[in-house]
Amino acid sequence: MKIVIITVAGISSRFNKDVPEDEKILKCLYYEENPCDTLIYRMLEKAGYADKIVIVGGYKYEDLVDYINNQIPEDLQDKILTVYNDHYSDLSSGYSLYLGIKESLDNFNDIDEILFVEGDLDIDEESFSNVVESSKNVLTFNFEPIYSNKAVVLYQNEQNEYHYLFNSDHGLLSLDEPFKAIFNSGQTWKFKDMELLRIANDNFYENLIDDTNLGIIQKYFDLVENTSDVDIIGLKHWVNCNTREDYKLIKNYWEK
Repeated sequence: MKIVIITVAGISSRFNKDVPEDEKILKCLYYEENPCDTLIYRMLEKAGYADKIVIVGGYKYEDLVDYINNQIPEDLQDKILTVYNDHYSDLSSGYSLYLGIKESLDNFNDIDEILFVEGDLDIDEESFSNVVESSKNVLTFNFEPIYSNKAVVLYQNEQNEYHYLFNSDHGLLSLDEPFKAIFNSGQTWKFKDMELLRIANDNFYENLIDDTNLGIIQKYFDLVENTSDVDIIGLKHWVNCNTREDYKLIKNYWEK
């Protein structure tokens, strides 16, 4: 069984900046004309290969469920399990991923792999397919410059281990060890070993519950013994949709 987890629980603060309260929206549901021109619709089209799609929501959760029931084709609806994160406003992104993994491991058997993608991304189909088709664990990167105030840094140290750096306050970053390679994370991952993933998820709940999703991801890849079991895949088109201007750029790409 193949599972995709998509997290869309956040409050979309930058996306809704200076917008009247009654016009605020969950950013993955935003569109200007066509209700199919949303981040979640486009991502679900790519995730349609999976046997199950777990969507973790929180902010404006009822709107998310209504959109899925009314706008998503029935063949995709049948694959979707929605999960409510009741800590979307007081815990970080890690808790959404924790819930998505827990629901997957508790409800489904014979899982071969779990692909996790953050729900505010737009990724080209070819790059996404490369992640899907890999037979290994996957780390991804994009080709944007690395700025400490917005990038999630992925680097490989001299022991060939992969590590992440991120400043949730959007300040400076400091790398305190030699490195072989450094990337701007593509915020899309694939996990192949469900036992290691369960260990990483349980460790998050017990020790790192206030952390971002990197708390789970870093622990999992620390547990993967052989770097030969990991693919590093570049995402050619990659936009992290934080603002409505970002959405316009994405929509222009779709139209082309």
